[in-house]
Amino acid sequence: MFLKQHLTSLLWLSLALCLVLGMVIQPKIVYEGSVSGLKAWWNIVFPSLLPFFIASEILMKMGFVRFMGVLLEPVMRPLFNVPGAGAFVMVIGFTSGFPIGSMVTAKLRQQKLCTRLEAERLMSFTNNSSPLFMLTAVAVGMFGRPELGVVIAGSHYLANLLLGLVLRFYGRQDHERAALSTPGCWSLRQAVRTLLSSVKERPPLGQLLGEAVSSSVTKLINIGGFIILFAVIIRLLKEVGVIDLISSFLSVLLLPLGFPPDILTAISSGLFEMTIGTKLASEANASELHRLMAVAIILGWSGLSIHAQVASMIAQTDIRMGLFVITRIAHAALAGFFTWFFYKPAATSFQVSPVLAPVTNFLSPSPLAIIMGSLCLMGCFLLLLVLLGLMVQLLSRLSKIFSPF
Repeated sequence: MFLKQHLTSLLWLSLALCLVLGMVIQPKIVYEGSVSGLKAWWNIVFPSLLPFFIASEILMKMGFVRFMGVLLEPVMRPLFNVPGAGAFVMVIGFTSGFPIGSMVTAKLRQQKLCTRLEAERLMSFTNNSSPLFMLTAVAVGMFGRPELGVVIAGSHYLANLLLGLVLRFYGRQDHERAALSTPGCWSLRQAVRTLLSSVKERPPLGQLLGEAVSSSVTKLINIGGFIILFAVIIRLLKEVGVIDLISSFLSVLLLPLGFPPDILTAISSGLFEMTIGTKLASEANASELHRLMAVAIILGWSGLSIHAQVASMIAQTDIRMGLFVITRIAHAALAGFFTWFFYKPAATSFQVSPVLAPVTNFLSPSPLAIIMGSLCLMGCFLLLLVLLGLMVQLLSRLSKIFSPF
C-alpha cells in the first residue's frame, strides 16, 4: 500500500513535469490552446450553465428539492433505487449538461438527503451532454443536418436511462439508507409541510441570491480552468504524437468493428475533451454512420476534462469516482450501439419526409438559444415529474379507498 501510494505520487509528479516542460518548449501551442479553451468557456459554457447553477442553488435553499424528495419517492425508488430528491438531479442533469448533475448530487449528499451509494448511483446516470448542444452545435453546426439530432440525443439519453435502471441493483445492502429512511411519510400533505418548513428556515433574500451567484461563478471559473488546461494538453499531445499513439491502440479494438482509420484520431482526442473530439469526428473521412457512432462514443465517455470537473464537484464529499468512470465506458458503448441500431430506420424516415431540413438556420447554436431552450426543457420536466408524483399519490389514495381489505 505504501509503495503504491509513492508510485502514484511519482507518476503524477512526472506527468506534471512533462506538462511544464512542454509548455516551456512550445509556448505558441500553449497560447493557442489557452485561447481556444477560453473562447469555448466564455462563449458557450459560462452563459449556458450560469443560470442553471444559480437556479439549482436557489431551489435547493428554498426547500424545493426536499419537496420533490417527499413527493417523488414512490416514483424514483422503484425505478432507480434513489431518493425522491434524485428527481431534481435527473431534471437538471438531463436538461443542462455536464457537470451540473454531479454538483447537485454533491449538494444532496452534503445535506444528508441521500446515502453515499445512492449519490454514486445517481451521479453515474444523470450527467449528460446538454440537449441543445447535441441538437444544435453537433447536429446543425457540425453535421449540417438538424434531423440527426434526434438520433444523437435519443441514443445518448436512452443509454443513460438504461444504465440508471441497471444501477438500481448496485450496492443494494446500503446500511446507511436504513438510518436515513423515514417510512410511511410520502404524501402530498407531508411534501407541502416540508416545503413550508424549509421556506421558513431560508436566509434573507439578498443573502440567498448573493450566495447563489457567488457559489455558481466560483464553480464555473473552476470549470473554465479545466477546459483551458485540457485544451492545452490536447495541443501538446498532438504535437508530440501521443494522440497518434493512442489511435494505434484504439485501432486494435475499433477496426474489427468496421471503423475506418480516419475516425480514430477524433476518438483519441475525444478521450480528453468532448467538444474537440466531436468536431473532429464530424469532419472525418468516413461514412455518416461511423461519424455519428464516433460522436456517440465521445459524448458517452464525455472526456477526461469532464471527469476532472466532476471530481472537483464532489471533492468535499465522500462520493467515489470509480462507478462514474466505469459507467462512462458503458455509456459510450451503449450510445454507439443505439446509434447504429436507430440510424437506418431514422435515415429512411428522413428521406421519406425530411420535415426538419428547413429549420437549419433557425437552430443556430447561440448561447441565448441554449439558455432559453434548456430553461424551457427544465421547466417542462419539473412540471411533468411533479404531476407524475401527484398522480402516484392520487392512485395510492384511490387504491386504499376501493380496496376490499
